[in-house]
Amino acid sequence: MLKRFVQLFFIITGGTLGVFFIPELIQLLNLQDVAFLEKPYVDAILGAILFFLVTFWIVDYIVELIRRVEEALLKAPVTDVLFGSLGLILGLILAYLVGAFLGRIQLQVVSTILPIFLSILLGYLGFQVGFKKRDELVSVFSMPARIGKKKGQEEEETDNEESLKSLKILDTSVIIDGRIADICQTGFLDGTIVIPRFVLEELQHIADSSDVLKRNRGRRGLDILNRIQKELAMKVEIYEGDFEDIQEVDSKLVKLAKLTSGLVVTNDFNLNKVCELQNVGVLNINDLANAVKPIVLPGEEMNVLVIKDGKEHNQGIAYLDDGTMIVVEEGRNYIGKQIDVLVTSVLQTSAGRMIFAKPKLLEKAL
Repeated sequence: MLKRFVQLFFIITGGTLGVFFIPELIQLLNLQDVAFLEKPYVDAILGAILFFLVTFWIVDYIVELIRRVEEALLKAPVTDVLFGSLGLILGLILAYLVGAFLGRIQLQVVSTILPIFLSILLGYLGFQVGFKKRDELVSVFSMPARIGKKKGQEEEETDNEESLKSLKILDTSVIIDGRIADICQTGFLDGTIVIPRFVLEELQHIADSSDVLKRNRGRRGLDILNRIQKELAMKVEIYEGDFEDIQEVDSKLVKLAKLTSGLVVTNDFNLNKVCELQNVGVLNINDLANAVKPIVLPGEEMNVLVIKDGKEHNQGIAYLDDGTMIVVEEGRNYIGKQIDVLVTSVLQTSAGRMIFAKPKLLEKAL
């Protein structure tokens, strides 16, 4: 059906162009003696036949292009299509106004060809501006509604702003980690959980990986999301928008957090630093895990199992039950043994906590 429609369009276009341009072609070829060629309906038929023959070569490519555009529009969010269409309409209106001015110029190239070129160019630019700046346009259009409000309305607007600040935007790493579900279950997170569509796509890509470890991590992340959405009382929303001009998922998360005034929830140390540099609110669950760990002070005594050697000379490595690493100075000789150690210092960062200690037997010997 679509193929027939394209062919019909070419036939009508060819007939219309034939009426206007075939007489000039006849004069150029000195065929004025052929009487039937001077009749308009003959010119229309010749133009229609010519364009119909052209469709045999290009109709399949045009149909394929239309189908691809149709699929892209169906997959795109409604806001993207709406603001892209508005930008296209504004671009065409501007092109029409400029073309009306250029039509007064007594030069065929300027009055005929240039308006067509401007319509294509300004229509394209209008669509791109409306499509890529949709989030900024939404915020601009919402500004007049804030002007002239009464006190009660201002308080309601304040509540809406506070609800926006309660948006918790999850990144890929914190979903795969899995602890976010337990944190939500305990009630330490309030507000709305936001899962961007581009994060879901990255999770699906990881779940479809040929690498077994990556595939398992991706599937675990999808299971965690299903648990949060179905089993927990948290409100979960899927953000359908995307930022086509940004490639990295982390950069998209930062952009989304800026636009919505939400908080990024992550356990990625680098993303944590990027959010801090760009003044974006961030919740690092590693910081939460470190905050609830038992406090260890220098001089305290601990009993640990040294399981391997460290990076430096004569160092041994042990771990607490919560996974905290303990670097035991002069502990290489005690690998595989349960010994008492004295804490010398504690190093704590967003990446985790590290405890430095030395054997208590060595302290007594000194």
